[in-house]
Amino acid sequence: METASKAAKPIETRDGVVVRFAGDSGDGMQLVGTQFTIESALAGNDLGTLPDFPAEIRAPAGSLAGVSGFQLNFSSSEVFTPGDSCDVLVAMNPAALRVNIDEGSLKPGGMLIVDQETFTDQNLRKAEYQVNPLTDGSLDGFQLFAVDISKLTSAALIDSGLSKKQVLRCKNFLSLGLMSWLFQRPIEPTVRWIEQKFKKAPELLDANKRVLQAGYNFGETTELFHTAYEVRPAKIAAGRYRNVTGNAATALGLIAATKRAGLPLFLGSYPITPASDILHDLSLLKQFGVKTFQAEDEIAAVGAALGAAFGGALAVTSTSGPGVCLKSETIGLAVAVELPLLIADIQRGGPSTGLPTKTEQADLMLAMYGRHGECPLPILACATPADCFDTVFEAVRIALHYMTPVILLSDGYIANGAEPWLVPREADLPEIKVEFRTDPEGYQPYERDPETLARRWVIPGTPGLEHRIGGIEREDVTGNVCYHPMNHEHMVRTRDRKIAGIAREIPSSVVDGASQGDVLLVGWGSTFGAISAAVKELVEAGHSVGHLHLRYLNPLPSDLGDVLKRFRRVIVPEINLGQLVRLLRAEYLVDASGLNKVQGRPFKVSEIIASVKKVLEELT
Repeated sequence: METASKAAKPIETRDGVVVRFAGDSGDGMQLVGTQFTIESALAGNDLGTLPDFPAEIRAPAGSLAGVSGFQLNFSSSEVFTPGDSCDVLVAMNPAALRVNIDEGSLKPGGMLIVDQETFTDQNLRKAEYQVNPLTDGSLDGFQLFAVDISKLTSAALIDSGLSKKQVLRCKNFLSLGLMSWLFQRPIEPTVRWIEQKFKKAPELLDANKRVLQAGYNFGETTELFHTAYEVRPAKIAAGRYRNVTGNAATALGLIAATKRAGLPLFLGSYPITPASDILHDLSLLKQFGVKTFQAEDEIAAVGAALGAAFGGALAVTSTSGPGVCLKSETIGLAVAVELPLLIADIQRGGPSTGLPTKTEQADLMLAMYGRHGECPLPILACATPADCFDTVFEAVRIALHYMTPVILLSDGYIANGAEPWLVPREADLPEIKVEFRTDPEGYQPYERDPETLARRWVIPGTPGLEHRIGGIEREDVTGNVCYHPMNHEHMVRTRDRKIAGIAREIPSSVVDGASQGDVLLVGWGSTFGAISAAVKELVEAGHSVGHLHLRYLNPLPSDLGDVLKRFRRVIVPEINLGQLVRLLRAEYLVDASGLNKVQGRPFKVSEIIASVKKVLEELT
């Protein structure tokens, strides 16, 4: 299949564009959004995405609750977020239009492309419209393009032999073809994907390819659109890139770490949104020595992982907040027996079932204190989808070097979002040294490395190194069961010192923007993009504002207190009610203030800028 000629209409260059596909949860918006993202990545643009879908497997068709969306920001310059609001909204039905217009998703004057045939009386009632918004003037503030998406799909497949239902399921590719023409995206990658996806269903393969091309050709021939747009490739560092989601990068980071450590990888997991893709991805990589175990519940999953750690494997369990709650007793056991175990918590909205498909950063206190007793462990947080690779690699290194469980914090926004990732060379990855004790001479189970305080790792069955470990307090050095009061305090303090000592290896804090001045924004996790973009804009406007983003949350960087003192005010944006800000205030006695949002959505850049400007006005 050949892309139609681009010479028929003028092409206008744009620096960047934000596009949002929205429709019913059965309209395939996540699919076309993902394919449009791949097309944009292969065109060389920097990008950021925001998949947004309901938790129900199939919400009522045409309902407001069933609207699914996918937003993509692609640009010729560096991208930090999926965009506050979109330049182009593709709405496949009245409900998708209603939800996005009511939430201000489309910029004033933005392009609004709708499937006008879906604006029937029945669908309008489902979307709670009293009159048709396409004809009542309520959309006059936008560039409205009413396209016969359903009719054009049917016309392209009139001789396909498919049922009407099957034909209409292809209309998402009509919208993708149209948008690919509008922004001069290459459709060949999508054609190859269709050929691979539907190779066992030739009639669907042919239908989707025809509809995709029909959408592209319609854009070029219709009188509705007089101009196409081009976003030129971004200037990025040389190297090999691929598009990656946070969960995919986490899985790849685990593979890289297991290879550098020379250990087999074991993942014990129970499916849970939004962490399940880590299990799915690793289950396809058995050629790298990966064993994946889908357990009957969260407790069994972490128990199996801890058993694998005891047996000498790189052990991981992936979950979300509800699963961490169930795993807490076994995580405490891992702290007590001092075995390396990675717990990947892909956070979501809570409490309880909460908002399974929406993002939140509300598990920091759970990670810090969600176990009984004095039970410290390291905590690291990923900042972006691509950063998941580096952060999980570092988390594994710490777990193995210090013989400790480690919690990795990601969230739904990072897990499902995508961005270009510079694929590292294996030779450039840090070495992860692992040494198992094999010499029985003088062996004691809780004899420690004098620098790291880590005990030696012994594979069960090693001749002469038989030993017991368990959840009851052990005697220092010997590992015998011991109830002596002073021994217990000694062991508690030793485990605490071991975790605190990790701070020696934490790199010096890097402050973007102003290195000192009026306002310091301190963030962690997925707030990175919005804070970075906000600080960039504020600094360009002449304001003295800095940004410090924390990867290491326990222990905190050794120089953090000094950095905080260099600014008059400290603001901590978080997608929770204020968890990191409490830790900073308690640890450093700094008058930090929280900027908090708990809506299941990431921060907008404009929200952070407005809050900082208000503080700057108070300081003048």
